[in-house]
Amino acid sequence: MATLQRILDVRTIFHEPDVPDRPRGAEVLARFPDAERVVVPSHQDIPGLYGNPGSVDDWVRTKQTVLVLGSKKSLQARPNGRSADFIGPSTSNGCAMACSYCYVPRRKGYANPITVFVNIEQVLGYLERHAGRQGPKTTPNQCDPVDWVYDIGENGDCSVDARVSDNVRDLVDLFARLDGAKASFATKHVNRDLLHWDPRGGTRVRFSLMPDRMAKSLDLRTSRVAERISAVDDFVAAGYEVHLNFSPVVVHEGWYEEWSELLDQVADGVGPAARRQLACEIIFLTHNQGLHEVNLGWHPRGEEWLWRPDLQEAKRSQSGQDNVRYRAAWKRRWVDQLTGLVAEKLPECRVRYAF
Repeated sequence: MATLQRILDVRTIFHEPDVPDRPRGAEVLARFPDAERVVVPSHQDIPGLYGNPGSVDDWVRTKQTVLVLGSKKSLQARPNGRSADFIGPSTSNGCAMACSYCYVPRRKGYANPITVFVNIEQVLGYLERHAGRQGPKTTPNQCDPVDWVYDIGENGDCSVDARVSDNVRDLVDLFARLDGAKASFATKHVNRDLLHWDPRGGTRVRFSLMPDRMAKSLDLRTSRVAERISAVDDFVAAGYEVHLNFSPVVVHEGWYEEWSELLDQVADGVGPAARRQLACEIIFLTHNQGLHEVNLGWHPRGEEWLWRPDLQEAKRSQSGQDNVRYRAAWKRRWVDQLTGLVAEKLPECRVRYAF
């Protein structure tokens, strides 16, 4: 409980007016009976919380103590082709953890607490209908050879969300009974309550890993890397498919040796059953000018690793963001080096994609 309270100790709940009248909304409010409740017209419009540069000083405290409840207004499954075939409609966004490279604060601005969407019945119905329309997957791809894969945690961490509401359990239950479809989410938080559910192979958990020294500097408020590795076998035994998400790869002096040590940890810590179904994705760091400036206000030491103009070049994103990534020629070589290292250290582990 002490660990949970360190991550999430809700004291203020901002919620849309109809939240108490919705079953899921009432359930979440009941979980935090002592929290102050503040009614707001929209979960996206909370004066003083979003877009307030002064709140950078309370970055971590806001994540720990504030919860937002509302309804997801637009439901869509966007084609993806990397982590999943489709990005499913979110049942949350934001996070109680504080990874300093996270892109979600770029959109929300200076505060990024968990927002839970309480209209879960609509989301479940939409996903079931969408999966039904796809029909059988006749052409295998890198997402999955058999199932249509839906990422259900693009804008948050489902393992933490499961401590706030039953939305994630409802999603796992849905995909446990859907033929030809599979849920997927990446996580940096080991929530062993999920081991008592019955996923029946319908949910893929992607444990995100990076070398421990980097994680201590950048993966703030997350489960330790060793704890994530030790959870792999248990989640496989519980009926989940488990993959690894090597992300983000942060290049610095000695990075290759640190990744070699991490892969040795995985090789030593994962058993035969997990190895037989293991796959991974490799994603090198993309950073952002605006996020860099925000981070300087609450965690400047992390920027010593993330902001490396000597190694990076500008990249204009499709959404118009001013991003930076590692210089293309160097990055190609580094991607090849790391994929080769995975093949050497974890030969059973298929690299689904790397960039």
